[in-house]
Amino acid sequence: MRIGVIGTGRIGTIHANTLSRNREVGSLILTDVDPARAQELALRLGETAAPGVDEIFKWGVDAVVITTATSAHAELIGRAARSGLPVFCEKPIALDLPGTLHAISEVEAAGTVLQMGFQRRFDTGYTGARDAVSAGRLGRLHTVRAVTSDQVPPAPGWLRLSGGLYRDALIHDFDALRWVTGHEVVEVYAAGSDAGPPMFREAGDVDTGAALLTLDDGTLATATATRLNGAGYDVRMELAGELDQIVVGLDDRTPIASTEPTGPPAADKPWSGFLERFGPAYEAELGAFVEVVLGQRANPCDGREALQALRIAEACEVSRRERRQVALAEIPGRAESAFR
Repeated sequence: MRIGVIGTGRIGTIHANTLSRNREVGSLILTDVDPARAQELALRLGETAAPGVDEIFKWGVDAVVITTATSAHAELIGRAARSGLPVFCEKPIALDLPGTLHAISEVEAAGTVLQMGFQRRFDTGYTGARDAVSAGRLGRLHTVRAVTSDQVPPAPGWLRLSGGLYRDALIHDFDALRWVTGHEVVEVYAAGSDAGPPMFREAGDVDTGAALLTLDDGTLATATATRLNGAGYDVRMELAGELDQIVVGLDDRTPIASTEPTGPPAADKPWSGFLERFGPAYEAELGAFVEVVLGQRANPCDGREALQALRIAEACEVSRRERRQVALAEIPGRAESAFR
């Protein structure tokens, strides 16, 4: 199998390394807006660098992995679909709903595969939580609390291209919430704070956000995120039911300290970022993509699933901006079940 990797930045480099070690992948063709960067990575991995995207399609590949800037995702997804190629793409499909819906329609019209990169679906903690919920271990689920906290804020220039805190960071929590609980979000109320560095205000973004989400079975969920968590990178999900309570992301590297005399000590080596925290999950999702291309498994996260997470993020943005509750029914797009 030959796979084209479009984009060799931070996450593209991680994915190229993973694919180059996969025994089912015979070779890679790498390209980037910075040709020297793609060439350097290709030399390091013993793979081939292409001068541009056109060559990826002209030279012939069996599948495409897209890790470019978000603004290029939808067009590349459509091009791959028209070429009959399966695609793995980092989230989101696009920064708006029209672009997302158009890309999905191209994939569905072509009958090809689009797997989206929501890596938490491959993390052992989140998969364990999903299994516990579906097995009824917690009883009736009444409360979910999701946290995503970055230790170091992104570069100012990148902020303006990210789509904002809800679409870029909390979208992972929205996807995980649907996937773990098996229920849809029907209503949101969101707020944000830009009281931190001025670069967030200049980008029209917030550095900290919170959302109260109501699920279709009445379960209440909160999702919070910040770009300025000095203690470390903190991603958790707490699920409380009438029978039991569990937590994802609580271990000896969780950057949180107890004030209780008998509480656990602060982490000696707290998580520093998402690539470190979710390294095994990133590897597992690419392994799953190879299996999807080979016809050995069903697509674990298609474009419609990604659309649902984006719809929640869009509803949160409307709620934050207009300071009101927003029903998901107000946001264009068709609901799909999280359980397959």
